[in-house]
Amino acid sequence: MSIPSSEDAGAVKVRPTEASGRAPILVVEDERDLAEEIRCELQASGHPVTLSETVDDGLRAARTGDAGVLVVDRMLHGEDGLSIIETLRSEGNATPVLVISALSSVDERINGLKAGGDDYLVKPFDIRELTARVDALLRRRGDSRVTRLQAGDLDRDLVERKVRCAGRAVDLLPREFKLLEYFMRRPGQIVTRGMLLEDVWNFKFLAQTNVVDVQIGNLRRKLDPTGARRFIVNVRAVGFKLNADD
Repeated sequence: MSIPSSEDAGAVKVRPTEASGRAPILVVEDERDLAEEIRCELQASGHPVTLSETVDDGLRAARTGDAGVLVVDRMLHGEDGLSIIETLRSEGNATPVLVISALSSVDERINGLKAGGDDYLVKPFDIRELTARVDALLRRRGDSRVTRLQAGDLDRDLVERKVRCAGRAVDLLPREFKLLEYFMRRPGQIVTRGMLLEDVWNFKFLAQTNVVDVQIGNLRRKLDPTGARRFIVNVRAVGFKLNADD
C-alpha cells in the first residue's frame, strides 16, 4: 500500500520563499489555534512550516527528512506524540525535536528526553521562547557538522572518537568525551554547572548533584595524569573554563 503524501494526509505545507533561506520546521499539534500561532511566529522569523495534527501524519511528514527541527505535542488526539520520536530514533533519524506539553512534572520531562527529545517546553509558553528554542536546536545541529576540534594541545576527532593531548592518545568514556567536546567548542569561555547539566547531561531542571565536579576531576586526570597542568580550571563562584593555550 502506498503511503499518502503529507498533503493527502491533511498536513498543511507552507513553501519557503527564495529569500528566506531558513530551515523548514514541522509542527505536530492538534490544537489548531495554537498550531496557527506557532506557524505565524516561525514564518515571521523566515522559517517555512509544515503542520500536522496526528501521530501518523506527523510521522509520515517527518520521514521525508525535509524539516530542520520538529516541534511535537505530547498528546495528539489521545495518542502520545513521543511515539513519533521513538520511531524516528529507531530508524536512525536524528532530526532535533522540541517537545511541547501541558504535562509539566519532572518525570514527564524526563520521559520526553528519554524518548529522544532534545528539548522540552511546558504549556502555556511565550511563543517567542518557542522560536528561540527552535533556533537554538538549529544552531546545535549545524555546529555538530564539525568533525574535528583543536584547542591548543588538545585535538579531538568527532568521527573516529579519538582524543590526543600534546600528541598523546587519551582514552575517554562517552560522557567524558562529550564533556570535553563541550569545552573545546568554547575555549576560554566561562561555563556554569547549570549549562553543563542541561547541555551535556540533558537535565532540564535544577538538580542537586556533584556529578559535574566529579566528571571534570576525572577528565582533568586523564588529560594530564601528572597534575602539573589543568586544562579545565575553576572560575570562583561561577563555573569552569578551558585554558587550552596555557
